[in-house]
Amino acid sequence: MTTVQTLKMGMVGIGVGGAEILPAMEAMPEIDLYAGADINPTTRERFKARYANAKVFDSIEAMCADPDLDAVWVSTPNRFHAQHAIVAANHGKHVVVEKPMALSLKDAEAMVEAAQKNGVKLLAGHTRAYTIPIRAMRKIITSGVLGQMRALHLWAYTDWMLRPRSAEELDPSQGGGVPWRQTPHQVDTVRVLGGGKIRSVRGMTGQWMPQRPIAGYYCAYLEFEDGTPCTIVHDGYGYFLGAELVPWGESKQRYTLPERVEVRRQMRAGTRHEDQDKQDMRIGGAEEERIFRQREEDKPWVPEDLGMVVVSCDRGDIRHSKYGIYVYDDKGLHDIDLNPGRVMGVGQRRAELEEFYEAVVLRKSMFHDGVWGMATLEVCLAIMQSARERKEITLTHQVPVPLDYDADLQVPYLASVH
Repeated sequence: MTTVQTLKMGMVGIGVGGAEILPAMEAMPEIDLYAGADINPTTRERFKARYANAKVFDSIEAMCADPDLDAVWVSTPNRFHAQHAIVAANHGKHVVVEKPMALSLKDAEAMVEAAQKNGVKLLAGHTRAYTIPIRAMRKIITSGVLGQMRALHLWAYTDWMLRPRSAEELDPSQGGGVPWRQTPHQVDTVRVLGGGKIRSVRGMTGQWMPQRPIAGYYCAYLEFEDGTPCTIVHDGYGYFLGAELVPWGESKQRYTLPERVEVRRQMRAGTRHEDQDKQDMRIGGAEEERIFRQREEDKPWVPEDLGMVVVSCDRGDIRHSKYGIYVYDDKGLHDIDLNPGRVMGVGQRRAELEEFYEAVVLRKSMFHDGVWGMATLEVCLAIMQSARERKEITLTHQVPVPLDYDADLQVPYLASVH
């Protein structure tokens, strides 16, 4: 019987982002949730109550001093991502950092340098580029069976701005707002599909809600190095939802339509208990189970925070379907089921953990490394800079998708056309 080598993982910042990844860690036997660190005493207590064998710390420095810890998952507030990733790297720990990777290219470069200097892996994670439908789209694009990709469009309409927010999340200087928090999902995705290297960006942002001093909207035109056009949009104000665009969708994301109406009323009246709502979403909270721990084996895909992707090629188009992707070609419409064994929830959140584990333990290539993450961050920053300056921004830190990316992924459509 083969013994599985485990990776002792510690999480710093066991907030909402941490609560989202914990089920995937639990489901992966290769990951040993060894420790957790958080400044919130209630969160530490709840973490210890759930993971009795895990160690608990009140700082990342104390956690990283443990010689048996192998790696750190950084899900602290955005302004601490660079600092905490560098602390972990300087202690010889491998690092996964959630999006956005950092708040500046200078900080991202320092993170990459720290990882290289200490000989540890740095993965820029927590984006929807890891989901199987996106990866399957890329395989079809790069196969050439539909000819060259000619255009790429991605639009999201969500209730992101209505969800409970802590003080730092309402401060743009600390990485608060849709352009900071949601561009990495879309930018990472289109970079994977388009080959990685974006030449220039023209973008705009929008702040329309008086109760939220952060931008809740962005749109951007991205031009790839080969001239392929791409548009990305995210409207997080929660009036119309993208899930309504598909026949099996509904007017619900985090909240139903009546709930969204009530949330807006409370926000305008100043009666919403936002701190409590936020705590309810963290580990052990009243809403954690409903939001992050539902079984999703039969749950269809809907356009949520990522949005709806449409790929246009010489001889066909590709978009999401209920359980995979639709491919439109000269023979008609193909509904490719990608769901079996790889559900949209826990199953697909494992993808980044698998890449990280295989890179650290099995010495395989890491694709979403710090250099890749820095290129994604550059695009996100350029969108906000372009909005401020109302001009096109040319990029300098872009890197290509490696040729062997996802070499083992099998897509049924490709087997049928070859």
